[in-house]
Amino acid sequence: MLIGLIVGLVTAVVLSHTAPFPFILDAVSGDRTVWRMPDVPGRQRVYLTFDDGPNPAYTPILLNLLRDKGVHASFFVIDSHLTRETAPILTRAFVDGHCIGLHSADRWLMSRSSVEVSRTLKEAADRMESLTGFRPAPLFRPHAGWRSASMLSGLARLNLRLVGWSWKTWDWVGFRQRTAARVSSQIISNARPGKIIVIHDSHHRDPRADRQYAVDATARIIDELRSRGYEFGVLWPAPQDSDD
Repeated sequence: MLIGLIVGLVTAVVLSHTAPFPFILDAVSGDRTVWRMPDVPGRQRVYLTFDDGPNPAYTPILLNLLRDKGVHASFFVIDSHLTRETAPILTRAFVDGHCIGLHSADRWLMSRSSVEVSRTLKEAADRMESLTGFRPAPLFRPHAGWRSASMLSGLARLNLRLVGWSWKTWDWVGFRQRTAARVSSQIISNARPGKIIVIHDSHHRDPRADRQYAVDATARIIDELRSRGYEFGVLWPAPQDSDD
């Protein structure tokens, strides 16, 4: 009995920091975290988000696709991937009307103090503004969703919200190879109004990773969900009744 209780407590503590879904910290954080967007009455709206960019090879292709489809999305950008080379890509994303938030390539950002977290993210936002002329939305997505009380406190210092994703609307397909067919099938079958979809247009260690599957999956997702009456919104500004 005691061993079971200890195991349960340890599991709860671990999951509160690492669960890829809302858990204890999220329940007590008020509106500081978001894993699903509120429903828009009378609309079926989902939210496409992309992590780990900008990718100099594939993010422009993805932006072309979104432009041609007439869809706006949200991009969570790793500071070290934003360079003189990739800054024009991100500037274009801003100009095209996409939402741009901050992302982390380091799970262990959650182990830093609230002051360190806020300083790290402010420096990233300042650098993004200096390179692109635009400041990111007040949104942050931690790597793998790993979070802590100190991280949430650091976000509060900057008035940022932590953004996760919705259950099974991601591009992780177990231990199988990510393909456009597998990723799109999983996301489409789990789509519901208000859900946040996450796809990776790069890799947290390799900014030039091959992401053709992400481009192809995105095209399939947009076409199929639109045929089912869905529309696509951005995470910031807050969703309105009109189509994004």
